Amino acid sequence: MVTYTITAALQAGLSTLLEYLSAHVLTCLIPAFFIAGAIAALLHKETVLKYFGADAPKWLCYSVAATSGTILAVCSCTILPMFAGIQKRGAGIGPATAFLFSGPAINLMAIILTARVLGLDLGIARAVAAVSMAVVIGLIMAAIFQKSEKRCESLPAPPFPVDSNPEAKNRPSYTTGLFMALLVAILLVATSGVLELLPKAIIVGALVLTAAFLMKSYYQPEEQEAFLSETWWLTKKIFPLLVVGTFITGIIGYFLPVEWIRTIFGTSSFLSCFLASAIGSLLYMPTLLEVPIVGTLFGYSTGVTAAGPALSLLLAGPSLSLPSMIVITRIMGLKKASIYIVLVVLISTLAGMTYGAIV
Repeated sequence: MVTYTITAALQAGLSTLLEYLSAHVLTCLIPAFFIAGAIAALLHKETVLKYFGADAPKWLCYSVAATSGTILAVCSCTILPMFAGIQKRGAGIGPATAFLFSGPAINLMAIILTARVLGLDLGIARAVAAVSMAVVIGLIMAAIFQKSEKRCESLPAPPFPVDSNPEAKNRPSYTTGLFMALLVAILLVATSGVLELLPKAIIVGALVLTAAFLMKSYYQPEEQEAFLSETWWLTKKIFPLLVVGTFITGIIGYFLPVEWIRTIFGTSSFLSCFLASAIGSLLYMPTLLEVPIVGTLFGYSTGVTAAGPALSLLLAGPSLSLPSMIVITRIMGLKKASIYIVLVVLISTLAGMTYGAIV
């Protein structure tokens, strides 16, 4: 019996991993790693510091960071390479963590789907709470680690000093922005559920060829090498941890007493919302699938789960997962990562309680 249980748990972990790899590596992670490599190697440090630096105007950096997720259909794992990229280019801890949270939490398609499937009130509450949380989490992280912000400005430069490249002065100013936009477009089209496979493949292929043409025509060999080197470095650092974390998540999901959990989410009490946030932060919720998970698996659509825990799940679930927590710890360090994770869970809990008290 014990042997059977262990075998079944390992099979669940392997099944979760294979599903993750088949659904996300090609369409999500690979474009995300290239975007992160471009940020780290090609984007001028002054540009990153203008919008995400510790000394940038708070209204500007937090507005950009807290709403950036509306254009990125990414999950808690796909956002990690981009987060690592802007950190390497000198982003302040506050704007960077606001971006880290907002990426998966404020997915525009997910907000719309939440409103359509789970109700307009919950959709609006999710959008407002997610934007507010991104700003609050970023401000708290910046306040706690204010002294370490100066160190961000002296981070190691990429393998080739792009910002000081003489050839870059002769390059049209819009080139890097256009190249970045093409990479983001590849990510958005590849993850879109609107297009059929063939037109999606054609559009992605055209975007890839256009991006390759820009890289070949306007960037020096040293810059191309820096771009690929940064992309590969981030891939080696992050991808193995995601694989291990996703496998462990599948094993945890096998032992998760779902029926018991559903019975304790009937009210919007602190305990219910806190458990919803904690469980959501451990589970891996692929982009858009958090809606049926909350509606069906946890029973919100049938009235089993109250409004408060449902919102807490929708806030903590997409923004965190066990794989992402492992990687965040690797990127930020244990102290910063622990505080960030605690903030997400606690503020998601408070948001759920507040919403539960209002409705």
